[in-house]
Amino acid sequence: MQSDVGKPSDNLGKNQNGPENLPPVETIAEAQADEALAKKVDAEMAVRPVEIPMDAPKPAEGSATEVKPVSMPSAPAIGTASEPGTPPAVHTVSHEALSLIKPKRKLGKKIAILTLGILVFAALAGAIAYWLSYDHDDPYSSGTNYGTQKSSTPKKTTTTAPKVAGLQLDTTKKYGNKYADGILPVGDGKYVADAPKTGYVYACTDYAKNLGSDPGGANARGPWFINNNQSYDSAKKLRVVGNVVWQADFTNTVSGATRTITTNGLPSHPSGVFPIRTTDPAYVYDRNPNTIKGQAFTFALAATPAYSQTPHCMSGTVGVMLTGIELNSAFDAGGRDAGAWETQDSCGGHPQSSGVYHYHTLSSCIKDTSVHTVIGYALDGYPITGPQVGTDNVLTTSDLDECHGIVSSVQVDGTSVTTYHYVMTQDFPYSVSCYRATPISPPGQPGVRP
Repeated sequence: MQSDVGKPSDNLGKNQNGPENLPPVETIAEAQADEALAKKVDAEMAVRPVEIPMDAPKPAEGSATEVKPVSMPSAPAIGTASEPGTPPAVHTVSHEALSLIKPKRKLGKKIAILTLGILVFAALAGAIAYWLSYDHDDPYSSGTNYGTQKSSTPKKTTTTAPKVAGLQLDTTKKYGNKYADGILPVGDGKYVADAPKTGYVYACTDYAKNLGSDPGGANARGPWFINNNQSYDSAKKLRVVGNVVWQADFTNTVSGATRTITTNGLPSHPSGVFPIRTTDPAYVYDRNPNTIKGQAFTFALAATPAYSQTPHCMSGTVGVMLTGIELNSAFDAGGRDAGAWETQDSCGGHPQSSGVYHYHTLSSCIKDTSVHTVIGYALDGYPITGPQVGTDNVLTTSDLDECHGIVSSVQVDGTSVTTYHYVMTQDFPYSVSCYRATPISPPGQPGVRP
């Protein structure tokens, strides 16, 4: 039986079911691949092939019988046309080549199917993961583009602390620097005993009765009083001379609900010489005869004071500064403006009759006077800060509430806390003028209502 393999066929590319026919050439690319593979297989064969029918039995393994390769037509090259009447070129493919081509095609199809399955699975898994991570409660998850890129990162939950009661500091406001020239108002007799009032000291009844019963420390009005004694020039006011260095002892600790401050009452900065010497120019106006003495003060203050809408009245001692020095009210013993009348040293301090060195005004030896920096504590436990909001932006009495305080962010024990606090200003009444929380009795004065 003569095989038709190697002859031109009009059915090239069509599927033939006869056992003697080759598989169709399905694409030009496959034909070109078959040609390359056939050439490789023929090159590796060591014997000259002979033409045999497709249904002829294969020679036995190891036999020297030569085999004629089977022929198949090839498609024209891409971009070229066959000449009319010219039969297509014929390629010869051996049984060995056919045995390699068919399994390779099957393997390629399996790999393609497997790859497609992997891609479909990956796409499905990605879609599920995206759906699970998407914020379905967010109004932007509807699919509408609002110009905001969504993130699969979980949102951080922030809790807004309740607003702290009291007058709030406006950090965007330009409060100005009203007393940059050092000309300050005199506050003689500016106290009330019935209700708090901005710019006045809210004096407890007994304290109010005692104000004016003593002639006070200064014996004469200094030349720094101006404007018919309604103002004074703080830059021209005399200071007690001297540079005495002390061994200060001060602690500030918090345990539970109590802040405990201990001090020996001696300043951490130098002081003037007291009693005031007769050779001191300040002696002409203030002959303070008192000597600075060490103390043993313990202030057991509330660590977290409770703000009251109804302020508490006050007496002579109002708090303690972190320099270890006691802070007194704005008045001298005669109910006069102590900042205007009495002469203090260059740090703004002087001793009273029991030897307690104290301030009435903001000490020039306290260098950080920011409104965010704690420089002392009042007897009710609230912090005391300086007045500086920024450059040429300084708080005055008119910017504060009736107790000389405000609410802002301050550094308390190394932590930024939004709290009510008192502010020491340049102008009268200088510091605490009533209490926003319940005060303690001053140390060394048990039973004395502050």
